[in-house]
Amino acid sequence: MKLNIALLAGDGIGPEVVDQAVKVVNAVAAKFNHEVNWTSALTGAVAIDAVGEPYPDETHEVCMAADAVLFGAIGHPRFDNDPKATVRPEQGLLKMRKKLGLYANVRPTFTFPSLIDNSPLKRERIEGTDLIILRELTGGIYFGERGRKDDGNTAFDTCTYTREEIQRLAKLGFELAMTRGKKLCCVDKANVLESSRLWRETVQDMEKDFPEVEVTYEFVDAVAMRLVQWPKSYDVIITENLFGDILTDEASVISGSMGLMPSASVGIHTSLYEPIHGSYPQAAGKDIANPLATVLSAAMMFEDAFGLKEEAELIRSVVNKSLTEGIVTEDLAGKDNKAYKTSEVGDWLAKNI
Repeated sequence: MKLNIALLAGDGIGPEVVDQAVKVVNAVAAKFNHEVNWTSALTGAVAIDAVGEPYPDETHEVCMAADAVLFGAIGHPRFDNDPKATVRPEQGLLKMRKKLGLYANVRPTFTFPSLIDNSPLKRERIEGTDLIILRELTGGIYFGERGRKDDGNTAFDTCTYTREEIQRLAKLGFELAMTRGKKLCCVDKANVLESSRLWRETVQDMEKDFPEVEVTYEFVDAVAMRLVQWPKSYDVIITENLFGDILTDEASVISGSMGLMPSASVGIHTSLYEPIHGSYPQAAGKDIANPLATVLSAAMMFEDAFGLKEEAELIRSVVNKSLTEGIVTEDLAGKDNKAYKTSEVGDWLAKNI
């Protein structure tokens, strides 16, 4: 099969971790006789530095022409520390999501047997956790009307959703639940927010189309608590943009390291695969960042974008082997064990494939 993949390394550790995923994808392609056509493009702070835009038109054209997008991370401290900056790397991410129609962020959360004690949560609470959070990506407060008034002393951000946006995400959630434990939890704040009441009303109307799925409705503050107390009670969670942004980062600690969790953003035009972590600029160029989340995102890409399940499972099995044998970066190695470089982990994974 011919695989046309757009490669957006981005900022910080993005290029380093993406390089390792490329090694793995190329190794899998060689083993299974696939042809990979990589096309690199700029996004984030590096794109601002080069052309003044965090998501240039040229990058968008590359993504539109691709079967899938493999993405690293964006962000740079010089923008974080300047509240008056008019152009920011994160604007590129929002623009990319909107223009590519990346409406659903798929964030799995699971545990690795060899790393169960790395988690800050007790083993008995998290062992066997296997849940997916579906976060709506192109609506809500991140894309609503915003501004300042009263000479800049009052600020506002508006959360707006249409029924169609909610139905689109909820349908994915129901369909995903049907392939798993047939449990769906809709997370909202319907006791306070009108947009949340529309979410709840819309999902309730859809229940009749998926009678086998057990649906529950929970407030976001309650889920924030229960997610670290009883994560095994959840199967598929659907929620809006802001709530999903927060809950998915909270869920990432269950596995023991943010450097382990992959994600996918399902789109109208194409789909994007990326690690859940940020650009971690303090580690950029040091060859110490954990590449496994990006590598596992590539596994999701093989399975979801190309329908190549055997290739995806091979990647996951080799990642599990690296964890079991301690071929890991410093965030997972611990004080008494050898820490491997980012590039060394990538080389080991490719060789074992």
